[in-house]
Amino acid sequence: MKRKLIIPILGFVMAFLPGSFIYGQATNAPKTGTQIGDIAPEIVLNNPDGKQFKLSDLRGNIVLIDFWASWCRPCRQENPNVVAAYQNFKDKKFIDASGFRIFSVSLDKTKPDWVKAIQADNLSWDEHVSDLKGWQSAIGRVYGVNSIPMNYLLDKNGKIIATNLRGNALVEALNKLVK
Repeated sequence: MKRKLIIPILGFVMAFLPGSFIYGQATNAPKTGTQIGDIAPEIVLNNPDGKQFKLSDLRGNIVLIDFWASWCRPCRQENPNVVAAYQNFKDKKFIDASGFRIFSVSLDKTKPDWVKAIQADNLSWDEHVSDLKGWQSAIGRVYGVNSIPMNYLLDKNGKIIATNLRGNALVEALNKLVK
């Protein structure tokens, strides 16, 4: 009889401990997810040359994760704005980050079309990745991508601070982060 009482009481006491500890782990750490305030899920994919890139390798920087595809007319129309933001902010000093990087995730299915669009649109940054599975992309599903273009702006710790910034909205968000 005593054993049956101890477990519910122990659970009740642990639920109200300072720091919200459950089974010895703090629960107040940021969660991984795709909402503002969440830590962005890891992305590990290859670039067109087969080199693997990891989103987490860009920690310390402000990062724009940009989901797009060569066949997507709205994406291609938005690319000049993304390029302009990159050119304008890549060398700026930020309040609490080392710099600004773009992590482009393509939902293309063919490498030649993807590479041709990168070149044609002057997407001059290094981090271009894809699994070449189009809408069947596993990382697209993780991020809930159901239309493109779609993007996430991350702080230096990989926390999502804004989503779906288009045109001048991206510039405005980045200006708030510059020293």
